[in-house]
Amino acid sequence: MIHTAVAQVTPDSTQQAVAYPSLFLLVVVGALVPVVPTGALVSSAAVVALHRTDTSPFALLIVFGVASLAAFSGDMGLYWLGRRGMGSRNGSRWLAAIRDRAPEERLRQAQDKLDDHGVLVLVLSRLVPAGRIPVMLACLLAQMPVRRFARGNLPACLAWAVTYQLIGILGGALFPEPWQGVALAVGLTVVISAAPTLWRHLWRRKSPSGV
Repeated sequence: MIHTAVAQVTPDSTQQAVAYPSLFLLVVVGALVPVVPTGALVSSAAVVALHRTDTSPFALLIVFGVASLAAFSGDMGLYWLGRRGMGSRNGSRWLAAIRDRAPEERLRQAQDKLDDHGVLVLVLSRLVPAGRIPVMLACLLAQMPVRRFARGNLPACLAWAVTYQLIGILGGALFPEPWQGVALAVGLTVVISAAPTLWRHLWRRKSPSGV
């Protein structure tokens, strides 16, 4: 009986020991290099955690904590590197990467919102697809201190983690198998991410001036 219990617990514990650090690392990398679909990762992890609640009642809470901390750490690391680039005579490749991912139109909008709402705009920037980098660059150009950026970025990361975890919980609750919930969660995050770009493309095609 003891052997059976150990056989059941050990694989699950091993999976968690690998999964949580991997989730943390991937979300941090996704924050530093915005090509990793971090929202889909968190949603998928939430689906798996939901199906483990019988054996790991705190799995969802751990996913939330890991995702929030990773997003905050990655954002702060990128902002710190951007600040160093702003103070450097020749800039830095990190600052150049931020600039390349912030179109002028989105940057102007972010600067206007930052002037009107201050650090509160950071919360929305994390929830709006492709909104994080323009707002971060606006904060850099405004020479916002790191501590002030951190105060606005913390609730932004918490709200982001909650949002994508809820997407995962929704997907996991609708299907009996984890892979089905993961497929739905990933599909939803892809649709959410692509919707603004598709909308802008359709709007420009309908606009008489084409702009």
